Amino acid sequence: MLREQKKPDSTLTYLNGRHPVLQLYTLLSTFLFLLCLPLILAVSLLKKKYRGKNLQRLGLTLSRPLQTIIKSPAKKDGPVIWIHALSVGEVTSALPLIRGLRRQYPDSTLFFSTTTRTGQATAKQLAKDLVDAIFFSPFDTFFSVRSFIHLLEPSLFILVETDFWPCWLMQLKKNKIPCLLVNGRFSKKSITNYQRFRFLFRPMFACFSLLSLQTKQDAKNLQCLGLPEEKIIPLGNLKFDATLASDAHYTKNNYANTITRADFGLEKNRPLLICGSTHRGEEEIILGAWKTIKKNQPDLYLLLAPRNIERTEEIAKIAKSYGLQTTRRSVRNAVSTDILLLDSLGELAACYGLADIALIGGSLVEAGGHNPLEAAIVGIPILFGPHMEDFSEISRDLVAAGGALVVTDSDAITVGITELLNAPDQAKKMGHAAKMLVQNNQGVVQSHLDIIDHLLNPHIIHEKG
Repeated sequence: MLREQKKPDSTLTYLNGRHPVLQLYTLLSTFLFLLCLPLILAVSLLKKKYRGKNLQRLGLTLSRPLQTIIKSPAKKDGPVIWIHALSVGEVTSALPLIRGLRRQYPDSTLFFSTTTRTGQATAKQLAKDLVDAIFFSPFDTFFSVRSFIHLLEPSLFILVETDFWPCWLMQLKKNKIPCLLVNGRFSKKSITNYQRFRFLFRPMFACFSLLSLQTKQDAKNLQCLGLPEEKIIPLGNLKFDATLASDAHYTKNNYANTITRADFGLEKNRPLLICGSTHRGEEEIILGAWKTIKKNQPDLYLLLAPRNIERTEEIAKIAKSYGLQTTRRSVRNAVSTDILLLDSLGELAACYGLADIALIGGSLVEAGGHNPLEAAIVGIPILFGPHMEDFSEISRDLVAAGGALVVTDSDAITVGITELLNAPDQAKKMGHAAKMLVQNNQGVVQSHLDIIDHLLNPHIIHEKG
């Protein structure tokens, strides 16, 4: 049964969401935006790269392609659900929920917005058959947000993980549109930053109808802002439900349906180490370890997938400084080397299904780490550095289950990978432990669907056995 709603905190409750601090923010942000508008329009018109994105974010070019969808008789009886994801990571987190929404509400209209270009490209690649339209999000100004809301007329707004904008959330609340945060994560560092501007962020987060968080620790951290306890629910990580049955991208046995070793020019029986979502400063550590490992493991392949694919040329130069040659995924018929740079979008999850060992990027430097579940799902052993703050509970659980190792530097990486390559039974055992942790935590999507059903139908009493 969903939690009984307590009487709202009077300090957070204002008629139609008109909180004075949020209103002041909206006024100031809109004023500053109008001052900058001539420059934004000039850049948009002069540079094709920004033209379509900025004009769409202003709400000027969104209506024409959406009118047919909005007026479609086939969709008129279902709810209109607007899902927003900041970039690539948030888009992939949203996919299991979007699949669940499409199954539960087949007659719904699903709109999917992103903020970044890479997020947009990933959404179009992975979600185009699941949603009705994909577009860029509005600027956080009164006129842009109002234009989007009036055009889309959503029954529900779902924000994935992050990208909080006060004006946007206030306007949704003002228009009595339920707002749900899913897969939220709040580290102690981020909460400290929010607390510095508590006068703004507390009422902003209060605009949400419910905040679904990945872990109990995330919930505990968020409660430090003084939000009503009944609004905060730790439902788990949606990526736990990127199941083998529902997504070939996450299936080691079925990865041939999406991508194969032959696509990369990799021999079938040679071991492959994938280092996913690496950040600046990590490649030197990884390449140093790889050169040492290769002395005793000459067949080892290395696939480097930078978090920002625009760094591909930079990484190729770093490898060259180590006397190493690289091949890029985007270069067709290139001469095969033992180091492959993944400079494409949306393929990392499928690539984990080809690998023997995974090293999670963003963890060897102070970048907070990245989600290790894409590797855990396919049942391979996982290594990550000491900086997994953004996924602290998941990484801790993986280590406790025996599915992951913490490596602190190049020497530790060398030892860890060498031992796994020399002990295939131990590597298999670690991979199985990682996979079982995922399977034992599935059901997150259904928990979210139950809450969504309640938000869409608040007059219906929901009971769970």
